[in-house]
Order: sequence, then C-alpha cells, then structure tokens
Amino acid sequence: MRFLSITATALCVALMASPALAKDKKHEKPMDEQAMMELWKQLGTPGEPHKQFAALAGSWTTTTKEWMEPGKPPMESTGTAEMKMLLDGRFLYQEFNGQMMGQPFNGIGIDGYDNMRKRYVTAWMDSMGTGIFLMEGTASADGRTITLRGSHPEPGGGKMAHRAIWKLIDNNTQQFDMYGSHHGQKEMKMMEITYTRKP
Repeated sequence: MRFLSITATALCVALMASPALAKDKKHEKPMDEQAMMELWKQLGTPGEPHKQFAALAGSWTTTTKEWMEPGKPPMESTGTAEMKMLLDGRFLYQEFNGQMMGQPFNGIGIDGYDNMRKRYVTAWMDSMGTGIFLMEGTASADGRTITLRGSHPEPGGGKMAHRAIWKLIDNNTQQFDMYGSHHGQKEMKMMEITYTRKP
C-alpha cells in the first residue's frame, strides 16, 4: 500500500510537471493526461530484453576465476546460482553461492532493462560488504553481449572503476567478465564466471 501511494504521488507530480516542461520546449505540444498514462503503461511493459532475461531463469553451476595480480595464475572455484524473474517478468533475480578469495561467498543480484532510459541496470550485494554495487550500460545489436560500467569507493580514498562484459552465449551458457582499475591506473581483468545450466 505504501508503495502504491508513493507511485501514485510520483505519477501525479509527473503529470502536473509535464505542461511546465512542455512550455520550455516550445516546439513540442503538451501531452494530455490520457496520452501520458498510455506512455507510462508502455514504458512499464516488459519487452524483448526482459524476455531474454526470463530465458535465464533456472538453476546453474558456476566456475569462477579470480586474478589477484597481473601475470599470475587465477584462483579457481565452483559454485551455484539460482535465477528467477520478479514482478511479472520485469527483473531477473539471482542468488549466488560459492567462494571468493578462498572464503565462502554469497551474493544477490537484480538485473533489469529500463525502457525509459534504454539502459541495462544491475544492483549487487554480497557477504563481503555492506554496500550495494550499481552498474548500468548497453547491449550489442543482438542483445547477447551486455557491457556494464560502475565504480565504488576504496578504503583510504579514491575509487575503483569497473567494466563488466556479460555474454549470453545461449540459454544454457553465460559468461561474466569483470575488469577494474584502481585510481585511474591501467585496467586489469579481475574475475571470470562461467555459468552452465544444470540438466
């Protein structure tokens, strides 16, 4: 109920603000309330990117490689992931269980495609921190390679910039590669996770 109240309030504000915004753009006609409601409905309807996420729902095994230093062999570990769609096919939810840096590791991710901004968005949280890591980006023309970017603050100051390449190889195989650079230094590959659907 609280969420519905907030959503309704936000929509009313948007509807009231639209004529004022339209005045700033003299070449555009103000959108009437019915047209605005129809547009919101269209933007809130899952599309092809969401259908592609839905195809990933299910149980997976994972193989992870972690590079701690350039030029040195990676640490390798295995794990599992469970994926399902949320909110009537709008978001992909993942529960990941495995190891990271030799320690037990659990993570939760939510991936989506924002129809309004035409951007892929992801939120990640795990057992190694108390923050929520956010990334966003775009996909290749066929939608099967998604490039995401984000950053997070580092202890002692500065930020680490991240770039992730998520390859949806087929409905039974995915690969997630993470690259990072400390304080603007040269980017290095930090992690590679291969997902294989369980039989």
